[in-house]
Amino acid sequence: MLQALIIVFREGFEAFLTVAIIFAYLKKTGRDFLRPAVWTGILVSIAASAGLGYLLQSINQPLWEGILALVAAVLVATFVIHIWRVAPTMKRDMETRLEQRASGPWAWIGVFGFTLLMITREGMETALMLIQVGRVPRFWIGCALGIAAASAMSWLWAHYGHRINVKRFFQVTGLFLLLFTVQMVFYAIHEFSEAELLPNWQAIHDATEPYSADGRYSMHIMFGMVAFCALWLATMTLIDRARARGPIEA
Repeated sequence: MLQALIIVFREGFEAFLTVAIIFAYLKKTGRDFLRPAVWTGILVSIAASAGLGYLLQSINQPLWEGILALVAAVLVATFVIHIWRVAPTMKRDMETRLEQRASGPWAWIGVFGFTLLMITREGMETALMLIQVGRVPRFWIGCALGIAAASAMSWLWAHYGHRINVKRFFQVTGLFLLLFTVQMVFYAIHEFSEAELLPNWQAIHDATEPYSADGRYSMHIMFGMVAFCALWLATMTLIDRARARGPIEA
């Protein structure tokens, strides 16, 4: 449940934050008449992501599950690193691209396409990651709690954004996703051994089974990842506060 909660929370908050930036920009530039294009893009994105999730859920063959795990690992790792690099200028970059698409006779289509691309990207990533933890207990409860938490975080950001350290949020959740990426690679190896594609596949399968997504140690690994991220966040928070206080004068 915890894996699904954190995945949906992270990706859901990014999606909510993206929509909030788009709406704020349209209001600031007097283009509120383009809001229907945003809502249409959101609905189409949800439908496309749900369709991908349904398609992936129907795939139960170990070979395809291993391939999808590797694809998800590569996509998530590269995207997290990309976000760490562009996070400080993300809002400005989005507004610049919106300005290019929200002008002229094709403004409605431009805003619709921009919203569709941004939200579908989050939805596709979510679907690829959730398929790896779809068999954990209370999976749907975790997804529901993740959406609720993302909604609450977005509301707090909209009303108290100056008090929320969004930079640290993206860093700590990105750290968790990178650790989860390592787990997905491990899961892919397990699935490839189950598909009998690896040499000594039976030995590899037996060795990795307890640590797989539904193995006996999966929850221990999950809590270890969360504890490591929480420790990192606590340490960085203390460092930030020490820097904010400045040097102590003698």
